[in-house]
Amino acid sequence: MVSEIPGLHVPSTGRPGRDRSVRRALFHTLPGRLLVIGGSVKLITWFLQVAAGIETPLLEALGTLGSVSLLVGLGYFAYKLIARSRRRFLWRLRRKLAVSYIFVGVVPVLLVVAFFLLSGLLLFFNLGSYLVVSNIREIQDEARLVAQNTASDIAQGGLAGSRGILERRRSSLIGEYPQASIALVPTSAEPCAGRAADTAPLVERLGRAAAGAARPDAKPAPAGRPTVLALGPWTHIQAPSVVPSWVSCTGFGGLLAVTVPDDSEGGEGIGLIIRAVGLPPGREPLFAVVIDIPVDAWLKAKLRDETSVKLGPASQVDAFGSETLRPERDTSEEAASLLRLATGETTQTRRLPWVTFLDWVDWATGRSQSVAVNLEMNIGDIYDRVSSVGSQSIARVFVLVLAILGVLFLIIEIVALIMGLTLARSITGSVHQLFAGTQRVRQGDFSHKIKIATHDQMGDLAESFNSMTGSIEDLLRQAEEKKRLEEELRIARAIQMSLLPRGELTVPGLSITALCVPAREVGGDYYDVLPLDDRRLGVLIADVSGKGTSAALYMAELKGLMLSLSRIHRSPRQLLIEANQIIAANLDSRSFITMTYAVIDLDAHTMTYARAGHTPLIHCRCDGNGSQVRVLAPDGLVVGLQMNDGGALFERLLKEEVIPLRQGDLFMFFTDGITEAMNAESDCFGEGRLSQILTEHGDLPSEELRERILREIDAFVAGAPQHDDMTMILLKVDSIGAQAAAEGALVAAAPRAEQGLGLKA
Repeated sequence: MVSEIPGLHVPSTGRPGRDRSVRRALFHTLPGRLLVIGGSVKLITWFLQVAAGIETPLLEALGTLGSVSLLVGLGYFAYKLIARSRRRFLWRLRRKLAVSYIFVGVVPVLLVVAFFLLSGLLLFFNLGSYLVVSNIREIQDEARLVAQNTASDIAQGGLAGSRGILERRRSSLIGEYPQASIALVPTSAEPCAGRAADTAPLVERLGRAAAGAARPDAKPAPAGRPTVLALGPWTHIQAPSVVPSWVSCTGFGGLLAVTVPDDSEGGEGIGLIIRAVGLPPGREPLFAVVIDIPVDAWLKAKLRDETSVKLGPASQVDAFGSETLRPERDTSEEAASLLRLATGETTQTRRLPWVTFLDWVDWATGRSQSVAVNLEMNIGDIYDRVSSVGSQSIARVFVLVLAILGVLFLIIEIVALIMGLTLARSITGSVHQLFAGTQRVRQGDFSHKIKIATHDQMGDLAESFNSMTGSIEDLLRQAEEKKRLEEELRIARAIQMSLLPRGELTVPGLSITALCVPAREVGGDYYDVLPLDDRRLGVLIADVSGKGTSAALYMAELKGLMLSLSRIHRSPRQLLIEANQIIAANLDSRSFITMTYAVIDLDAHTMTYARAGHTPLIHCRCDGNGSQVRVLAPDGLVVGLQMNDGGALFERLLKEEVIPLRQGDLFMFFTDGITEAMNAESDCFGEGRLSQILTEHGDLPSEELRERILREIDAFVAGAPQHDDMTMILLKVDSIGAQAAAEGALVAAAPRAEQGLGLKA
């Protein structure tokens, strides 16, 4: 017989069941509805946009909402699928240990390797960027030196020979930079003086220089009137018409950025120019020599040969000034082919992309900005260039040592992984046998034994399992016996509760409510309301010493005795004396009973009562002046003490008292479980708190007052376990005298137990 595993549901493997599950997930859950609605909206908007050619903002907004809804639904189902797959995959302990070994032993190694690889790549990328920036700065310094020397030669030889000087300088440049351009440009300010503006026109200053009107201490200026003289292609940009005032007398060397047409994308790209400015000596130079070297295919090929880094296109720049821009002729596919031919690079060469930032200057304002330039570099080329600085043999030895260490590290890692998986298999094999054994035990096969294969901790665990299965049958028998006893106690509790009043007792002018809560399955507290005749009523509350089954049996015996004696004795004192004589002769010497019995006479408007060692009776009188509470505790000895005096001491100590009844009077009969209810600090609830409740809430109806008292006790104990039975009777005088007599005679109590109604508990 195979027992069913609680909580385990094995779904049907048929397709109809899966189809119903899919339909329910799609159409009866919020994520499924989002997925369906988002997919439908996305499909409709795509059809309208692509097939019908409708483009409206509303349609785009609907498409966006559909995408969001689709992503939310897909994300939810993806999460559920991953969680379900993870639970199924990691259910076996062997898989959990294998995954743990992988994460502990393999993943950290991979992360370390990835860290060093990324660090190496970053190092090579930064090295490549440094090489490119350094070479560009070298070209800037070289062009600036040429421009400065050219300006000095023109200042010494005069403006008349400036063309020849410029042509010679350019011919020396085009050997390395074929697209280099050179120009003689007049200045617009006095850089050395640092002036903000020059009020004298440029033509007047040049005229004064030609006429020899310069300062006495200045060197003779070249004869003639300088104008813009440009030599070279100047295809990348127009030659400058004037040198701006921000260029100082020491000259300038830097990058300029211009917009150029981009044939590949049909838009505009960014071109870079290396520009150098040289001025002749003196505080008021009248001209400057400007050299431009475009960063074209030839220059990129030169940089590639010198740095092993290939320059790519530049990204967007904020502003470029107001120059007239022209397209570069070498940005075509022909220039790219020449570049590959010049560098010896084939299209199959694998290069890694990178980005570096170069500073360029706005020619009009002198403001410096940055431009991002794409780089493509090959790690092998960079390494060959760096390692060529030293000995090739030493470098190869280091590379070989690193390779050997890497292989050894990989072998050690593989061996460690295999050992870990083997250990996991050994451990999980024993765990699997234990699991199979527990399954057999759950099916009722207690004769199954686990084979002990090892003599380690897992072997001892298997041996303990075998010993445990041998004693399970005894445990099951004990559990069955315990279950039988619990069932008998449950029946005993039901029988005991049936002995107490369970229905409503209609008494003209009185409201009566009661409660009994045993501390265990059965208890020793007992209360009853006994109709004596048409206008007299007996109220009884008792507490048998001890708790549990013995107290419950004495309580059942006491009920029968009190039913008999209440019909014989009209006086509470005589009833208790007679009960003591009977009970003392039959009660165990270690037990006793406390009891309070009262007789209410509706015609005489009195309550006569006697107390045999029981807890006091609380009387609350409510009138127009407020509530007055007093504790009634007449003398009396407990019932059932075995004494050799024939009950004389009990009779002598027992007192009977009579209390007149008034409208609004409230009487509370209770056992010590009410006032001795304790909290976690072992503090008792006490008669003071109980009296305070009656004082403040004595005007409430009886049932509401009972619930109020229970709530206060629960709040006081704050979850502490109940240690004694709790029983109480609340009797309230609603009306008395002629009014009560007019309402009708006392209605006889309904039969107890299951035949009718008793007092409502």
